[in-house]
Amino acid sequence: MSESVGFIETRGLTAAIEAADAMLKAANVQIVGSEKIGSGLVSVMVQGDVGAVKAATEVGSEAAQRIGELVAVHVIPRPHSDLARLLPKQDIKQDAKQGGK
Repeated sequence: MSESVGFIETRGLTAAIEAADAMLKAANVQIVGSEKIGSGLVSVMVQGDVGAVKAATEVGSEAAQRIGELVAVHVIPRPHSDLARLLPKQDIKQDAKQGGK
């Protein structure tokens, strides 16, 4: 894993979706996955180069705050390769080919 990883955590799904949409529109990042943690908390994870991830999480956090409650934002510039084990195993390209199924 050589690309940076960014995380936005919100209270509520709507704020997380708004943040994800804003991040994808603002910078050249890809969604790595999302997690419903419990108690209404939702995390969205993106990856890309450091500048793009920082820009995306900044815009995404502003979007989440407009809609709901922002809980946390974090960027890991050069994550250790073992970190990939903790991230959701999701093939975004395969999902897109199958129409998101």
